[in-house]
Amino acid sequence: MIWRPLLWPTQVALIALAICGFLLAGQFAPAQAQQPVCAVDLDGNGDAGDPGEVVSCSAMADDAWLCPTQQTMCVADAQGAYSCPLGSQHQCLTPVGGGTPMCSPNACTGSDGTGIEDDPVVDDPGAPADGAVDAEGHCLGNIEIFAGRATRCRPAGLRTTFSNCCKDRGKIVKDGMGGSISSIGTKIAVAKGVFTGMKAAYGAFKAGATAGQAATSGANAIIAGIDPTSIAISLAINFMMDFLLSGCDQQDMEVGMLRGSGMCHEVGTYCSSRILGICVQKSKGHCCFNTKLGRIIQEQGRPQLKSFNRVGWGTPKNPYCRGFTPEEFQALDFSKMDLSEYYSEIEARAQADIQIDMKDKIDAYMQVIGQ
Repeated sequence: MIWRPLLWPTQVALIALAICGFLLAGQFAPAQAQQPVCAVDLDGNGDAGDPGEVVSCSAMADDAWLCPTQQTMCVADAQGAYSCPLGSQHQCLTPVGGGTPMCSPNACTGSDGTGIEDDPVVDDPGAPADGAVDAEGHCLGNIEIFAGRATRCRPAGLRTTFSNCCKDRGKIVKDGMGGSISSIGTKIAVAKGVFTGMKAAYGAFKAGATAGQAATSGANAIIAGIDPTSIAISLAINFMMDFLLSGCDQQDMEVGMLRGSGMCHEVGTYCSSRILGICVQKSKGHCCFNTKLGRIIQEQGRPQLKSFNRVGWGTPKNPYCRGFTPEEFQALDFSKMDLSEYYSEIEARAQADIQIDMKDKIDAYMQVIGQ
């Protein structure tokens, strides 16, 4: 079924605001010259990802740079030669305007960005929904049941402008119930659709469209082709607007939507950005699944299978998210699984569906009698 794009006035206003937020966030601003920075773990928690722990270096004479954190004055000897009281390995540098030389125990990055290292974003497409089949329709590849996708989101740190991109923001993506065995790509497509809508709105705005026209472009791009039973569209737009005012990227957004909807298993935390070897940004590795049921069965089924004993969930940086083979799935003992989390959601949804159905019938009856 093809869903016709719809547009609600409240969504138009929200997307228009999102465009403003996007411009304020400077996501499309041209790159500027890199000023040297330095990173120091001031609170001793193992990283320099807190505010004030990464600072710009000060320009010194002879095109040199000095880290202002923990800097101190150099000391002159009887001959007038200066040395750093912190140790001879630290160079004394003269301020641009002259004066007593200074030194610091902390190093600066290069003006060309050398010394800053970012890990590439996890790029796992997940298991394909439909592989090759023979003439009789039998699968020629490996069958994976409840397959997931390796992803990451980033808690507050330097690269996220100290915004928590892993924060749960409610159940935006709705559980597919019966579609549990289908590819994770379907739910990821829903999350990507929100980001696509935002880019469409910005593109229209940049091309000279009015805020209202740009909002319409964004709303149409978000809603077109997305089954409204699979996503709470108004929540998704609010979610998008919130993300645009932060340093979160597209995968942060995707994981945030799926994680908040109960479809992700967190594997652990690792360092994803460093300045001269000092961690300034951490990431949380996840396995995200197409439904909450898929995540629950994976969490409770893997410990039953020897094939997962050695690798488990992989590492935070490289999550191991493959699905069960048919043989593994048949070997699972569902009597040992606690599915109460899933059952409670079904019951809650059933009650909500009953109430909606009753309201629709009452409204229809009132229209018939002219009330």
